[in-house]
Amino acid sequence: MNIGEVAKASGVSAKMIRHYEGAGLIQAATRTESNYRVYTHKDVEVLRFVRQARRLGFSMKQISVLLGLWQDRSRSSNEVKKLAKEHIAELGLRIREMTEMRDTLKHLADHCRGDSRPECPILEELAGQKH
Repeated sequence: MNIGEVAKASGVSAKMIRHYEGAGLIQAATRTESNYRVYTHKDVEVLRFVRQARRLGFSMKQISVLLGLWQDRSRSSNEVKKLAKEHIAELGLRIREMTEMRDTLKHLADHCRGDSRPECPILEELAGQKH
């Protein structure tokens, strides 16, 4: 399969496939004599795995570990669960941080008159000034 066919079958864009190859997340495709990439059905499975892991917010490093665990049939599921629980904790922290950002910005927007006057608590906060 060529890169376009693999992109369609896996749901990963050709650009991201090349990026993942360059980053070493997935194995580089074999090449034809004319230097075109050639992929297998196994490559499609790996790319689907990566796409799903990215959708769940795993980092490239975490995905690399997960791929290794997925391909190691002698591994215990305990390792996978530990990694997932660590990621859940990271997501919880990010959610709290984003909630705090949203609440702060909402407070500032609520206190901005939004009229023709130049005073704006949003810009003052961004500039580190008191509002």
